[in-house]
Amino acid sequence: MSTSTQLLLPAGNRLSRLLNTPPALLDTTFDQLRTLIAVYETRSALRAARALGREQSSVQKQIDTLNRNFKQLCGEPLVVKQGRGKDVLITPTGEALVELARTTLTEWLDSIHECRRKLGTTLTVGTTRFMLDSLAKAWDHVAEEFRVRDVELKVVHIRTKDIWTKLESKEVDIVCGSVVTPAERTVAEAFGDFDVIDWRRGGLALLTNLPEDRLGASAGTGELPRLPLVVPSDGLIAEFLRGWFGPDYRSELDIAAEIDEIQYGMSLLRSGLVKGCMIVTSGLGVVAANNELREGSGLRVVELRNDRKPELERLVGVFARKDERAKFPADHPLNLLWAAFQRERPA
Repeated sequence: MSTSTQLLLPAGNRLSRLLNTPPALLDTTFDQLRTLIAVYETRSALRAARALGREQSSVQKQIDTLNRNFKQLCGEPLVVKQGRGKDVLITPTGEALVELARTTLTEWLDSIHECRRKLGTTLTVGTTRFMLDSLAKAWDHVAEEFRVRDVELKVVHIRTKDIWTKLESKEVDIVCGSVVTPAERTVAEAFGDFDVIDWRRGGLALLTNLPEDRLGASAGTGELPRLPLVVPSDGLIAEFLRGWFGPDYRSELDIAAEIDEIQYGMSLLRSGLVKGCMIVTSGLGVVAANNELREGSGLRVVELRNDRKPELERLVGVFARKDERAKFPADHPLNLLWAAFQRERPA
């Protein structure tokens, strides 16, 4: 099993997959274009070499070849050196070729990936941080079979807000994560475009440093507007808030602090710099109540009752595109891993 991460390049798109493609899978022209893209993104032959895992001399040789060829074809080179320690200059011809190369190579790699996926030689699973253990348990059932058949399992980190777009774009084959769903709707009604293994369902809780005379042992979701809240900027909790208070929920609530990660929010409350409460999943609330979280030490756990319409709940599960598995035989890696998840589904 291998894990896949995004290279931190300014483009912020799927070019990391291109940069990580072994040169053996690219012919000379494609490999030169890949090098040009890396130089464009990093503005340096040295930094491009590091991103590609090559020697600087190899990158510079390819750029020199491209410069020579395009100066003959178009009258100007693609990349111009600016002097020691300075970023290179990309000429208008270079800019145009980079744009063409991005489109061509991305489409080529997408086609290769789609062929590998259909043949069952690669499988990509997106997972949130809290579902890694569940993936590991399912993996135990198929690891040997995948090894014998030389099937590559790629694991990518995925955020709640990206679950559906990553599946629809076929960037991942399976997603393990948590989503928000109306409590009264069935899986088929809520997720008609996807196959779902309903792992478990749960609600939310509050972690707080407020005294008990201000906030008791429980609170309703209808009471949230009168409480000072520490809220994440995006993700699962933000989806709950949008569901209850609409897209402009920030204007409806008393937001004492906005955070990017739960651990920081707990530390913020524990420090006393902010007096308020933070919405967390009920499972995390149980862990905090048992004093199993160092960041949550000293914070109280308050039950959050679902008393505001619509009544929402958290569905933890495994997701795939609708009818995708039916396209393949039972021993296809997608179906094997799906069956493994079903075996590990909590009773």
